[in-house]
Amino acid sequence: MTGVYSKLATPTGMILIITLLLLLYSPVEANKVRIKDICDFQNKKEVDLVGYGLVIGLDGTGDGAGTQFTIQSLTNMMERMGLTVDANKVKVKNVAAVLVTARISSVQKEGSYFDVTVSSIGDASSLQGGTLLLTPMSDAGGTVRGVAQGPVSIGGFNVQVDDANKIVNNYTLVGRVPGGAKITKALPGSGDGEREFYLSLRDADFTTAHRIAERINIKYGLTAVAVDGGNVRVVVPDSLTHPVYRTRFISDIGLLTVVPDNVARVVINEKTGTIVAGEHVTIEPVAIAHGTITVNIQSTPVISQPEPFSVGETILTQESRITVSDQNARVVHLARSVYLADVAKALNKIGATPRDIIAIFQALKQAGALRSELVIL
Repeated sequence: MTGVYSKLATPTGMILIITLLLLLYSPVEANKVRIKDICDFQNKKEVDLVGYGLVIGLDGTGDGAGTQFTIQSLTNMMERMGLTVDANKVKVKNVAAVLVTARISSVQKEGSYFDVTVSSIGDASSLQGGTLLLTPMSDAGGTVRGVAQGPVSIGGFNVQVDDANKIVNNYTLVGRVPGGAKITKALPGSGDGEREFYLSLRDADFTTAHRIAERINIKYGLTAVAVDGGNVRVVVPDSLTHPVYRTRFISDIGLLTVVPDNVARVVINEKTGTIVAGEHVTIEPVAIAHGTITVNIQSTPVISQPEPFSVGETILTQESRITVSDQNARVVHLARSVYLADVAKALNKIGATPRDIIAIFQALKQAGALRSELVIL
């Protein structure tokens, strides 16, 4: 140990320690995210299930007499139970016809429980207090994968005295049955076998896919390759093909961290006046004048010089100064590019409305000065 300490005490050793500390406290470290938070593991299959059922026990808020499929469903169910009823004399105000939807995956086995969503398809006014009757759940091919039944939770209420007096809390025509469905026929496992699986990026990007594959290869060797911007293929090493080790391998990959690359994008919602801009959005040199609002952007070069005998390097940065006035508009030449977020912050300080900011951003895009994708909702 003494030899180790003596080596670290040398100038070369001190430089190594400083370099490691700079890496540990680098701002980039804060931008790292887990692979499991930006990717879906495609070693499993997922299918959507749907079923038609009845919700009973409603307090007069069910379907009306004009909803024929509810009346027909109720009479058919009663006949299967050995009771013969006249469909013309059946009242369904306490019953509502619903569609039941859910999604299951191949990692769920027979007997596993899952949640379902219940949605009214008739003219019922509320599903509050109702109970879903036994409903078969089928996939797109018609194969019954599970059954659902249980009390419906809507997370709100609907109180109505007459047409003019009504209190509604949340939406009462769609509810959930937590853990109310059980798998009766599980999905088959992945068709890719036990040797490989895919990581599917939720936001496709070639740079991010390359970084994920590179990070996995650093940890486990040459086992991953970026197929395209949206998928990374991972081959399980020979020593980890046992189901227990394979599960641990997939879990460890999900915990690895990478720095995803974001596309420069500005999202504008004209209905609500909402503006969201990414960190890489910049504005090229341009002149801006909008009504009585004048934007003046000045950028001064700043040279950052490293300390003597350090491992740093000389870096040229730009220090931007933005001023906004709401007097008579003047056309001002912008000498250098700045970040869009700085412009928005300056506009907010003088009380510019979101409509003004949206109009300015749209004009910047048309002028070719906004270096980003502009999405208008």
